[in-house]
Amino acid sequence: MTLLPLPAFSDNYIWVLHDGQRALVVDPGESDGVLDWLGTSGLTLDTILLTHHHGDHTGGVRALREATGARVVGPRAEPMPEPLVRVGTGDTVEALGLTLEVFDVPGHTAGHIAFFCDGAGTGDAPLLFCGDTLFSGGCGRLFEGSPAQMLASLGRLASLPDATRVCCAHEYTLSNLRFALAVDPDNDALQTYAAHCQSLRERNLPTLPSSIGLEKRINPFLRAEQPALERSARAHDPDTPPGPLGVFTTLRAWKNVFQ
Repeated sequence: MTLLPLPAFSDNYIWVLHDGQRALVVDPGESDGVLDWLGTSGLTLDTILLTHHHGDHTGGVRALREATGARVVGPRAEPMPEPLVRVGTGDTVEALGLTLEVFDVPGHTAGHIAFFCDGAGTGDAPLLFCGDTLFSGGCGRLFEGSPAQMLASLGRLASLPDATRVCCAHEYTLSNLRFALAVDPDNDALQTYAAHCQSLRERNLPTLPSSIGLEKRINPFLRAEQPALERSARAHDPDTPPGPLGVFTTLRAWKNVFQ
């Protein structure tokens, strides 16, 4: 299996997984780049996976379905470009000979889902297609869900194997790491990772995929229980409630206005 990110818009990635003959794509916000890639590669588009309803993730679906006849799979409880197979927690999706488990991960949107493959059949580490729930060094804005929902969703993803490749939908890593360094400045792993990602972007290379193990070391939104993060949250907002949810809530609100 080959995994690659197709750039779209200014900072989106449309993830592609293929076996040399058939391909699946995740969150195609536009169709032209995917169709160009299919034409160049000579592969057949088999499946389109959708994590949530935002247009920069779904805008290319109709054109791709009309051009290729690909099956579309998406969230059970969000407005989606019909027709599609709707899935949620407890469901699995069979594609390219792989089994992908579905998780409900609300927070960014009310019905956001993620797709997880344990790696069997890929010859590589497990895979997570997490849309806009988890980013490298960050997490999605809370447009429709609550801090408690997002914290629970991130906890679910953080429980996956450390080797899991984290395939986020945006190249937000450098901006996320600037915030992470502001709130967790003494984190050696974070400092090293930030320098590595800066070097990648200077060469116009993607910082993704990340990994669950790495994110647990450097991502402040997965570390809300850590004393250093609680101290930073309270320094920013002395009214931060105790405990991980209070810290997470302050950090997410702080990130919204961080420059």
